[in-house]
Amino acid sequence: MQELKAKVLALSEIERKLLKNLSNEFEGLEKLAKKSNEKIDAIRRASAWLISKGFAEERTEKREVIKLTEKGKEAKEKSLPERRLLNAIIEMGEASIDELKKAAKLSNEEFNIALGINKKKAFIVIRKSEKGTVISLTDVAKEFGNKQFSAEKGIELVVNGKEPAKEILDELIQRSLVERKTEERILVRINENGRKALEILKKIKGKRHYNIFDPAPRLIIGKRQPYARFLDKIREKLVALGFEEMETKLIELEFYNFDVLFQPQNHPARSWSDTYSLKFPKYGKLPKRSIVKAIKDAHEFGGKTGSKGWRYKWSERIAMRLMPAAHGTAASARQLCKGVKIPGKYFALARCYRPDIMDATHLIEFNQLEGIVIDKSFTFRHLLGMLKQFAIEIANATEVRFYPDYYPFTEPSVQLSAKHPKLGWFEFGGAGIFRPEFVEQLGIKAKVLAWGLGIDRLAMCALGIKDIRQLFSSNLEWLRKTPLVEFDN
Repeated sequence: MQELKAKVLALSEIERKLLKNLSNEFEGLEKLAKKSNEKIDAIRRASAWLISKGFAEERTEKREVIKLTEKGKEAKEKSLPERRLLNAIIEMGEASIDELKKAAKLSNEEFNIALGINKKKAFIVIRKSEKGTVISLTDVAKEFGNKQFSAEKGIELVVNGKEPAKEILDELIQRSLVERKTEERILVRINENGRKALEILKKIKGKRHYNIFDPAPRLIIGKRQPYARFLDKIREKLVALGFEEMETKLIELEFYNFDVLFQPQNHPARSWSDTYSLKFPKYGKLPKRSIVKAIKDAHEFGGKTGSKGWRYKWSERIAMRLMPAAHGTAASARQLCKGVKIPGKYFALARCYRPDIMDATHLIEFNQLEGIVIDKSFTFRHLLGMLKQFAIEIANATEVRFYPDYYPFTEPSVQLSAKHPKLGWFEFGGAGIFRPEFVEQLGIKAKVLAWGLGIDRLAMCALGIKDIRQLFSSNLEWLRKTPLVEFDN
């Protein structure tokens, strides 16, 4: 009994009002809305709530109804064609067919229907005159006056929820003014629990009671995948800083992945154990001959840079081989071959592939944040400053360390490590200044500061996870619970 009383006390005002107006017989929602002096939508909601709480029950009733079609609604709004024609003749007197069509605003089809109905009722006479064929009213039409056409009576009855006589209804259906439809109607009545609830309502005073101690239902809202959102925010931040996004390729030429970057064709990193290669198609198309020759010269004797090069016979065939991109620096190589602004800033979020053993910090398919900044006045200290700022703003690092490193395409080179408050020290990325054998050979007379950051590892820090594989997880619970990352402007 206490439980029932608590449920009754929690009823809203509209539920209480409807409960008092329910009877032991099934009644339609329209009737209940009138009895309760409420809108039908409010009664529909209140009845659903009372049924779900066990105070009422419903029954669905199917019935055939007659409704106006779109054509019928238009006829009700503008008047039927026969009425419009008759009114036009009354106003104009004797007039030609074209004049009456224009005055009554009738299409050819509507005019023919209106003409046929008025002629059948002997309301008009058609005759030849000096003006051509003209139409005028008869005495019968004058006696008819403002009385309704049968179709007008029928439409009025349908609008008021009544069924016209069979002869009129058949005419309306034939003229596509009305149609028969089967509708479902919900009927509601009070049940035994509802009657007990009414007794309780008579005894108690006061308004609805609320229980603020029950747990609120969990709301699961739609949102972007956390890692995808993280990448979007990185992109937005770099674009806001004036960086231009570079084109990236999933399948790349070894030319851009290695050769442009002054990485010799016999380098161990180009072997099958360190990179993937494409089985079919195996070869792609190299860029224009002047760029290919510049890279060939750099490898063989240093070209115009004063370097000695690698001193071997460079193979164009090897450079044409296709492979899944092994690092984001391939996007920088492609952009520098295409042409850059000086000064200029460019970045790429590149998808990369390398043979590796998958574990908590390594994947065979991963993302890199590649970037280059070009200016004649830049120094190595500018690069270190930028990297430190990246570590603080993107990875929430508290401390930063730089270590000397080696890459075939940068000199000097540096490795960046950052300390995360929860995860400790981790390698953040590699960077350096592109070698002259690379940039000068392409005709670029400026320093090019370059970096490649492990964006997957940065996301681990930002999202607070310890296993890199979780970034690509389809675990719904993790996707729902993980907050979206925002960066300070």
